[in-house]
Amino acid sequence: MPALPLSDSRPSPAIADLFRRVRQDSVSLGKPLSDADATVQSMPDASPAKWHLAHTTWFFETMVLAPNVSDYRPFDQSFNYLFNSYYETVGERHPRPKRGMITRPDLATIFAYREHVDAAVEALLEQGAGEEISTLVELGCHHEQQHQELLLTDILHLFAQNPLRPAYKDPQPLAVGASEADPVQYKSFEGGIVEIGHDGQGFAFDSEGPRHRTLIEPFRLADRLVTNGEWMEFMADGGYRDPLLWLSAGWATILTEGWDRPFYWEERDGEHFTMTLRGAQPVDPAAPVTHVSYFEADAFATWAGRRLPSEAEWEHVAASCPMAGNFADSGHLRPRPAQNAAGAGEIRQMFGDVWEWTRSPFAPYPRFKPVEGAVGEYNGKFMCGQFVLRGGSCATPGGHIRPTYRNFFPPDARWQFSGLRLAEDA
Repeated sequence: MPALPLSDSRPSPAIADLFRRVRQDSVSLGKPLSDADATVQSMPDASPAKWHLAHTTWFFETMVLAPNVSDYRPFDQSFNYLFNSYYETVGERHPRPKRGMITRPDLATIFAYREHVDAAVEALLEQGAGEEISTLVELGCHHEQQHQELLLTDILHLFAQNPLRPAYKDPQPLAVGASEADPVQYKSFEGGIVEIGHDGQGFAFDSEGPRHRTLIEPFRLADRLVTNGEWMEFMADGGYRDPLLWLSAGWATILTEGWDRPFYWEERDGEHFTMTLRGAQPVDPAAPVTHVSYFEADAFATWAGRRLPSEAEWEHVAASCPMAGNFADSGHLRPRPAQNAAGAGEIRQMFGDVWEWTRSPFAPYPRFKPVEGAVGEYNGKFMCGQFVLRGGSCATPGGHIRPTYRNFFPPDARWQFSGLRLAEDA
């Protein structure tokens, strides 16, 4: 990666403040974990917490410090191999499914690594890094916030494999909401040519742009997310046993995997429980269903006589909604029931609680071009075989989300906080 020029003008203090806050937030997430908690890898798609803490540090060391600080000394040369994720242009890397075999360095060493890199980045910013370096630091902060959410979801998966069902935070049971959610309502939206995608003001990942026009037909969108109670009705009606509801690949998956309920659900004396970051908890019927795949979301929509929204429809509605919701900063760490609607058809829960599956594949927007250099491997190389999710979740850091934000996962992914909202043609 070519060196970026330094400038006599200092970057905005906001970048340095963002860097310090994000880096400290990650440390806070790692503090409740033992070295064993932070080392074990529970499945190939998940990564150990220690790896997340180190990889996000590797990003700053490799993308910011190494090319731009002539006298920078890496903390440990072997870390470039251990903690690279998928950047082929940077060099070879440890196989992803074997990240749990990295028993050393220990967690204390990883925290020392973070302190080493943090000091060097702050010194670089203080001496007057130019706009391009500030942009890279900002990208690194948002990249780290993505890994903060992944750290939480991966720890949840790990603890769910433990027969003791340990809690990441405050194991006491949480009060559930109302026994039933209020009836879902649908709000109508006119069709036409609309603009979606990031407008270039403020930060965004490359895949969020360019802003462009697209045609949507008239549609109606549910005013809230699908709830656990509604999912129980789907289960009771044989939703997991009816092949007519499922995409072919989805039906093959449930036959192979034996799916008959959302991920983490289990039955205890006739009552549904689910694993959460606060330990095993009773399923709240009024709260949004989560940990369901695209295949399950699509089958539920078919069962309900509706469909999933496209990402253009979702963004068109979200652009006029307040970006407030139940994010990780609330400390709740599980989806909350929708608040009572203030008016008929008011759209709720567009941000936070659960990532919402859309029917749209993760594909490049018109005129999309990856940025040059190693950071160009960030999103564009994954634009195949994935579906878009929108809105953030209860594990997403507050302030990290935007109406244009495009998350993406394969259609069988379930370990993230993924749920759904229904739509229908007008």
